[in-house]
Amino acid sequence: MDLKFNSVVKLNNDVEMPILGLGTWKLSGPSASKAVLWALELGYRLIDTASFYGNEEKIGEALKISTIPREEIFITTKVWNSEQGYKKTLSAIEQSLNKLHTDYVDLYLIHWPVSNLRNDTWKALEKLYKEGKTRSIGVSNFTIRHLEELLGTTDIVPAVNQFELSPFLYQKDLIDYCQNKGIVVEAYSSLIKGRKFSNSVLQEIGKKYNKSPSQVLLRWGLQHNIIQIPKSGKKEHLAENADVFNFTLSGEDMKQLDNLNENFRLIDDPHLLK
Repeated sequence: MDLKFNSVVKLNNDVEMPILGLGTWKLSGPSASKAVLWALELGYRLIDTASFYGNEEKIGEALKISTIPREEIFITTKVWNSEQGYKKTLSAIEQSLNKLHTDYVDLYLIHWPVSNLRNDTWKALEKLYKEGKTRSIGVSNFTIRHLEELLGTTDIVPAVNQFELSPFLYQKDLIDYCQNKGIVVEAYSSLIKGRKFSNSVLQEIGKKYNKSPSQVLLRWGLQHNIIQIPKSGKKEHLAENADVFNFTLSGEDMKQLDNLNENFRLIDDPHLLK
């Protein structure tokens, strides 16, 4: 698999999305701006945020300062639960665009599948997509059940489903379902906040390739064709996370990592949402 730092995935509407980006959950204030500027300097071109993160304004400041042309940066943001519903969503994106200092985002996601609101929210996303306020639309934290419900109401298949994913939460059925429907999978919490770095399998595979546990975890996801958006506010960690394109995990090592699944979650289980 010939992956490079500047490799992209083609979404189902032909928009190209970088395979590696910067997640910004819990980055705030000047640290959020610094992280974005460092990431862009290192070659990252995908920045993932959300209205709920409360950092769109600081990210927007960094994007304004950066000398990288806007069209070369892929910006994702998300509509939060309290903003969902048709009219509220149309208003929410305007606030996000203002904070991000841009006329459009590259990907707009429904953050969670909120009962009684998610389908109306999707209708708003369709309108925003047709108006060019977003180049692509998708969902986050949607299970197979939520996706099946959505696909029964729309002709526009979500371009992306972003959900929690790692070898320790290997949601293979959901991955297979999305990929079979032409929905690109994007992982968050790929590094599990470091909580599994001492795992013996992860340690041994890391030693074999002279790579850190975080690099092995990211490479595992990339080799499953899953977009990675690890978060870091430290320049050295941003560089480490980007240094995953000079080795390839063997088939046997991939299987060992696949078998680590223990349904280990850091975030609420969306299966509980009706």
